[in-house]
Amino acid sequence: MITKRIIPCLDVKNGRVVKGVNFAGLQDVSSPVELAKFYSDNGADELVFYDITASAEGRALFTDILRETASSVFIPLTVGGGINTVEDFDRVLKCGADKVSVNSGAIRNPELVSKAAKLYGDQCVVLSVDVKRVEGVFRVFSKGGRENTGMEAISWIRRCVENGAGEVVVNSIDTDGVKGGFDLEMLEAVCNVVNVPVIASGGAGKIQDFISLFKTLPKVDAGLAASIFHFGEVQIPDLKKAMAAANIHTRI
Repeated sequence: MITKRIIPCLDVKNGRVVKGVNFAGLQDVSSPVELAKFYSDNGADELVFYDITASAEGRALFTDILRETASSVFIPLTVGGGINTVEDFDRVLKCGADKVSVNSGAIRNPELVSKAAKLYGDQCVVLSVDVKRVEGVFRVFSKGGRENTGMEAISWIRRCVENGAGEVVVNSIDTDGVKGGFDLEMLEAVCNVVNVPVIASGGAGKIQDFISLFKTLPKVDAGLAASIFHFGEVQIPDLKKAMAAANIHTRI
């Protein structure tokens, strides 16, 4: 049986994790490198880094942070934010990333997914999609979830997977930050049309939310969260123990 993954997400702006950090033993962490190492040492299966500014100055700083992080942690790193060309893929992979997450760049240029997959392999291309219900229809949003593209989300995801995306992160705007549980309806719709790993994002507020996710939707491969890990509301070792007790296969 496939092992379910737990993935903390680091939103990076000007060299800082912008959602705030308050772990015992870790004071004011100005660099996400230290936080990444903390997660690596405490049972995280992978890490996701998003450069949420994607400005020229921020990109240079982010590249330095990425190199330092890649050399200090030993779990897979996925990097996203401002990925618009195959050259952007090349840059972050050379810095030590294992996978590259593309969102708005694929919306602007749908051929980016297939080009990157041919150059670097499907396993390197992660499609990240911000989805919100609009009049009962799942719609794709861009620019950090602010702009409705008008595209129907499930068909868009299926198209990108057919073009070579080897993994899909489904970010539910409806449940993000609410901490009332993952968007199971949305995730099920995605799982029904793709045969690549699906990562659930948005809505986790407690350990039981992960248990419900994996029990209800066995096809979901991983759960991603940010603030509940950053603020210590959920400790990854405790989450892993609860998953194992619920007969959910996970790396302890």
